[in-house]
Amino acid sequence: MNHIPVSAVVIAYNDEPNMRACLESITWADEIIVVDSHSTDATERISREFTDKVYQHDFHGFGRLRNEALTHATHDWVFSLDTDERATPELRDEIRRVLAAGPEADAYFVPRKNYFLGRWIKHCGWFPDYRQPQLFRKSRLRYREELVHESFDLEGKIGYLTAAALQYPFRDIDHYLAKQERYSDLMARRMVEQGRAFSPHQLISHPCFTFLKMYVGRKGCLDGVPGLILSGLYAYYTFIKYARFWELQSRVPTEGSQAATVKQGEA
Repeated sequence: MNHIPVSAVVIAYNDEPNMRACLESITWADEIIVVDSHSTDATERISREFTDKVYQHDFHGFGRLRNEALTHATHDWVFSLDTDERATPELRDEIRRVLAAGPEADAYFVPRKNYFLGRWIKHCGWFPDYRQPQLFRKSRLRYREELVHESFDLEGKIGYLTAAALQYPFRDIDHYLAKQERYSDLMARRMVEQGRAFSPHQLISHPCFTFLKMYVGRKGCLDGVPGLILSGLYAYYTFIKYARFWELQSRVPTEGSQAATVKQGEA
């Protein structure tokens, strides 16, 4: 069988609990590249147990960071894995088969199974839960340099793999809230950068729509109490995102900044 080498690329930041399992799942790759954004926990140390190709890059948004990571890959075929994901043996074998047979596409989406609150979530839009293509020719794909939920540009054909990656996005509800604290801020900033207009109804209509879409439209009700909680959490995230969008657009001053302005004026 024809062997096509693969570079496995991981971007990371302060995710010590996930690093070892993530990197162990891609030891089959021809090289492993970790791009870290100056983690303060053991992320870098654990990464160096698996590869000497660990690089530090400042964070200026996920799109730019992913493009910077690709510059370190020495092979044209790249497999991208986030720290909270795991490449299963079935996925590894399918990647090898597809490449050995002569790939019919230039980029492949990978289905993902998500684990949360003690169970695999089968609904809520969480399966197959494709993100950007995770197996692709780096010469044909470039990420758009957006702060978060970055899209991509591809010169070529899209394909779909059938074997799933596993994802453990949130350890518990507290971890969900902490993680979405960052994402809601990045999304609000992205909306400002895009020049989008804020309307007060977005604080009500968008969270309600998010809940109904996940719990009813995407059948989160079939996931029991975890499905209900997950739908509610996403509605909350949507509300905070638009609240922060309003705050950024309105340039609402804090009490401290108002006091500083008065003090400067008095001086």
